[in-house]
Amino acid sequence: MAAEVAIMLFYSCNREPEQVIIDFRHTPTQEIRNMEMVQSENGYVEMRMSAPRMQHFEYDDDSVRRVYDFYPDSFYVRIYTRDGALETEIVSEQARHETTAGKNTWSAFGNVQMVNHIRRQRMESDTIYWDQARHKIYTDCYVRLISDQGEMQGYGMESDEKVRDAYIRKPFDSYSVIEQDSTKIVIDTLNFIGPLMQRFTEK
Repeated sequence: MAAEVAIMLFYSCNREPEQVIIDFRHTPTQEIRNMEMVQSENGYVEMRMSAPRMQHFEYDDDSVRRVYDFYPDSFYVRIYTRDGALETEIVSEQARHETTAGKNTWSAFGNVQMVNHIRRQRMESDTIYWDQARHKIYTDCYVRLISDQGEMQGYGMESDEKVRDAYIRKPFDSYSVIEQDSTKIVIDTLNFIGPLMQRFTEK
């Protein structure tokens, strides 16, 4: 069944009606401004999601009812500890939440930033996927991980949804910052050939 609806518009009694075709693949059925969602359990706020704009899409495509929400103007997630402290922040340029045929999958894309304040680490990627049922975040894209222990980058990543235990599947060019004789030395942990010159670590 085509995802189009014909609307008849009558401009006057003497004119033929004009037919306008709306393609709901590209036209939202609902739009919400300044959206905010709160997820809580037993009275404790676990998560807040906010976005300047949410568009709801729903249409039939080859006998399948497609349903998803699209966030075109940035998406912001805050995750809290049981004590109410802010632990994790995730922000992206756009996001999508699909619920087609019982699915419940999230994707965030465009300059995705993930910060865990307790672990003091930050991850950057272009696209991530969030499986709420398994409480997992993952991607096959390029990832950069920065923490007090140094920096790591590579392709593919898996983590819990609070970005506590992230690991990169295919790392490369990983660096650790080590204090030695009060002098910071950067060491390539994958291809160690000795400390790099100090000028590369000077701020």
